[in-house]
Amino acid sequence: MKDNFAQINLPKLELQPEYTFLDLPQFQHPELLNCVDKLLDSHIKESRGNSVCIRTFEETWTYQDLYEKANQIAHVLVEDLGLQSGNRVLLRSANNPMMVACWFAVLKAGGNVVATMPLLRAKEITTIIDCAEISHAFCDSDLAEEMNLVTSDFLKHICFYRNSDLEKLIENKPKTFVNYTSKSNDVALIGFTSGTTGLPKMTAHYHKDILNICEAFPYYSLQPTENDIFIGSPPIGFTFGLGGLVLFPMYFGASTFLIEKPSPDVLLQAIQEYKITICFTAPTAWRMITTKIQEYDISSIRKCVSAGETLPLKVWQDWYDATGLKIIDGIGATEMLHIFISSNEENMKPGATGKAITGYEAKIIDQQGNELPRNEAGRLAVRGITGCKYLNREEKQREYVENGWNITGDIFRQDEEGYFHFVARGDDMIISSGYNIAAIEVESVLLTHEAILECAVVGLPDEERGMLVCAHIVLKKSNNDGDELKIQIQNWFKNTAAPYKYPRIINFVETLPKTETGKIQRFKLKS
Repeated sequence: MKDNFAQINLPKLELQPEYTFLDLPQFQHPELLNCVDKLLDSHIKESRGNSVCIRTFEETWTYQDLYEKANQIAHVLVEDLGLQSGNRVLLRSANNPMMVACWFAVLKAGGNVVATMPLLRAKEITTIIDCAEISHAFCDSDLAEEMNLVTSDFLKHICFYRNSDLEKLIENKPKTFVNYTSKSNDVALIGFTSGTTGLPKMTAHYHKDILNICEAFPYYSLQPTENDIFIGSPPIGFTFGLGGLVLFPMYFGASTFLIEKPSPDVLLQAIQEYKITICFTAPTAWRMITTKIQEYDISSIRKCVSAGETLPLKVWQDWYDATGLKIIDGIGATEMLHIFISSNEENMKPGATGKAITGYEAKIIDQQGNELPRNEAGRLAVRGITGCKYLNREEKQREYVENGWNITGDIFRQDEEGYFHFVARGDDMIISSGYNIAAIEVESVLLTHEAILECAVVGLPDEERGMLVCAHIVLKKSNNDGDELKIQIQNWFKNTAAPYKYPRIINFVETLPKTETGKIQRFKLKS
């Protein structure tokens, strides 16, 4: 019996973007395809099982180790937890080997992976579970507190690992498993966009999408080999982190180094100790790492990738001056799965994000959809081998896809040489330290506070973090001790929602600027 939730809720074909470049040989796939066969199982079949796959500071897993563990967990899913093909399985964990094993196990068993950020709170997790009608969850026992607070009629099984239930269940399970026979255009992965209050958007990605992105950005920008060791700070719950730390290394038979709580010092320590060659992180981290590199030997690094927010030219230049290495900038989207505009050693232009990589094309358009002349700022439109497929959100699908093109919400310009330059976000998305934070979701949380009557949230420029979340708040009653209340609201927010979303700046105001129709004029709050 198959659970068809994902397939049923896909947008109609006429609402999906036009897919281009799929006729290129590297993007063609058989009708029957489970992406795990290529990413993991092929290494065993081709006698590379003894090669290192995952490292941490505490342990080393070979491809054989990961393969066996994923197979055992797949048996648990089917035999002990009653997983039906197509069921959604939530993963809640920091970056560690068991999370990766669970990720592969879900696809082996025919499920859909829904990986989440470890910082999410119970309310946010519940929203995700209810939206995607998630029946099963794997959770690191270190994160059990919030998971145990989740209440949803859809969730039938929670299985904890790290000296917990899952380890006991897999003890006697076979180390082989016959992978579920999925189709290339079956949904494998559901990624949630940043909004996790109200009705967040669910992006669906096929098995073939997962393999296609491995043929796109890595070949274009990295040229990985099996000798490469990847490292990075983004959570695997982000598609940026999933690609850079799981999919890309394993597609090429390389290895990955996982850190549960990455910081610049910890990243640098790992690079020095384990001779890391490829590093993925956000501009904020690159800025901080640059100030510390004299204390470490980072000579093993050959490729540096920045994404998550725009890369300031100064950060690029400071790193280059200190190391002689060029940071590869890139822009991607959860809707598109990974990076679609970037550069490589041969075509890099400091200050520019880059050009559309192999498998994608991009242009700058006005509000009517007309292509704009070079150097004129407008909306970024992209199409290619992947594209937006929102589940059960027809209105949002129509907003994101126009005339077959994906409209990312970013304002860019394209210069005479064809390079794309970031100008601004076209919506109220706040990108702070690599995290995407929707202003409206912060407002939704704040409005549940008993003292708050109205609020408006904007992003303010910040040299260190890129942007800061700033909340303008109208109180129900005047308060003479404003500073104390600000701290109280901030602490309350951190306990209510993911801490990285909290407003670092709070301004108490008597009124908010509005139009005649009552719409808040957020642009007036940014000046």
